[in-house]
Amino acid sequence: MLPRLGIEHDDIEIASAIERFAQHELAPHARQVDEEEIATTRYVPALAELGVMGMNLPERWGGVGASPTGVILSLVEIAKACAATSSMVGAHYLATDSVLIGGDDAIRDRLLPAAAAGARLGAFALTEPRAGSNPADMATRATAHSDGYRIQGVKHFISNAGDADFIVVYAKTDPAAGVRGISAFVVERGTPGLVISPPEKLMGIRGAPAHEIVLDCVVPRANRLGEEGSGFRTAMRVLDNSRLDVAATCIGIAEAALAAALDWVAQRIVGGEPLACKQGIQWMLADMKVRLEAAWLLTLQAAARRGAAQPLTEAAAMAKWYASEAAAYVTDMALQIHGGYGFTRDMPLERFARDARIMRIYEGSSEIQRTVIARHMLGRPSSTPSLPGNAPASAMPEPARGAG
Repeated sequence: MLPRLGIEHDDIEIASAIERFAQHELAPHARQVDEEEIATTRYVPALAELGVMGMNLPERWGGVGASPTGVILSLVEIAKACAATSSMVGAHYLATDSVLIGGDDAIRDRLLPAAAAGARLGAFALTEPRAGSNPADMATRATAHSDGYRIQGVKHFISNAGDADFIVVYAKTDPAAGVRGISAFVVERGTPGLVISPPEKLMGIRGAPAHEIVLDCVVPRANRLGEEGSGFRTAMRVLDNSRLDVAATCIGIAEAALAAALDWVAQRIVGGEPLACKQGIQWMLADMKVRLEAAWLLTLQAAARRGAAQPLTEAAAMAKWYASEAAAYVTDMALQIHGGYGFTRDMPLERFARDARIMRIYEGSSEIQRTVIARHMLGRPSSTPSLPGNAPASAMPEPARGAG
């Protein structure tokens, strides 16, 4: 872990400890996790011991009190070793952030300490087969019931769902009110009427399985997060935070790809000299480095805004958009530098490229991030409920983690 200007020593210490764990425990098994589609939830107990599972939470609810920058640095180190593990942790944060932001103290006390301790894994269910980028198209309904609420619907591409102890489900309590009629509920594992389908066959991050879930179940009124109709605002605040987590994962993947490229050009001999001596290769490396550094700066800037409790939506969108595009570029160039060897599964380059591909889609696609940024520039902040009804909707849902 290299120190960066303006980062607190405590944040570096936390990330350094996680780096040691990631390189010793995650990196050696990343290829096997990918090839055999082994769920990275197996790492939850060890990650919880390091404080990772509650890193986004205040100490009052079992968290470690890490700063937003500390969270970013730690997720980068995890993603450098295994992007699927970072994605699994990020999906857990989506759920616990939903409870922290939208819930009352009673449900926070009941769920968050156990989630931080690794005893309860969370999942986040927003995306539907016909509602990806546009929550206004949500078809899942929650209707008042004598025992609370009856939730009926289908959610798609929900990461962690197969092992989750609780799933935060977003549903319409007032269909006529559009996004203002969306509410959030906690559906706990074993609830009658909750059906979780087998995992999807994913292109990348195969150790972070995504599932379809079908709901026809009743949850207690106490499992509603906040007032009726407050779910959309909760989800948007959660996604602001999560876009920084995705940016961190992108940086971690790109860091690993660039390191592999640097190692390769130093030892690969072409025409009697190392590839590193070729000007064309040097320029490729320079382009990769600059894009990676720009992603770092945008992400750390957004983390600083979050830490200062400043408006975050535009900064988070810029960080997520740029970091995901940078990761795509860096992984592709790293593979190109390796030539035919990079295209083989004996090297990790093709895995890096596959893992990076989803980053431009989930937690809002690159197109949605551009819309968010542009609306802020034009004085129409997209954190208000008016955006999704007007935003371009995807023909298909945006996969993984449950945040389309």
